[in-house]
Amino acid sequence: MSWIIAAISLAFAGLAVLAFLAVRVLRAAAELGREVDRTEGRLEPVRVLFGERTATVRGQRDESVSRGAYDRGQRLHVARRKDV
Repeated sequence: MSWIIAAISLAFAGLAVLAFLAVRVLRAAAELGREVDRTEGRLEPVRVLFGERTATVRGQRDESVSRGAYDRGQRLHVARRKDV
């Protein structure tokens, strides 16, 4: 009888460990989702700038974009944050 109780106790202990690890995985996944959203927000202006700059190469220039650096032949510079 004591072997049965020991086996059941070990099974519950194993389930407790698995539950703990599952909670850690879910929290890490949520944190990763927040990080992806934050990174997407930071990269969006660069993606738009890249699309504007490559549109002229592809011949699909959007006339609503200000001509700015395109007419002067200058390169557009993207400000980079130092705290990243």
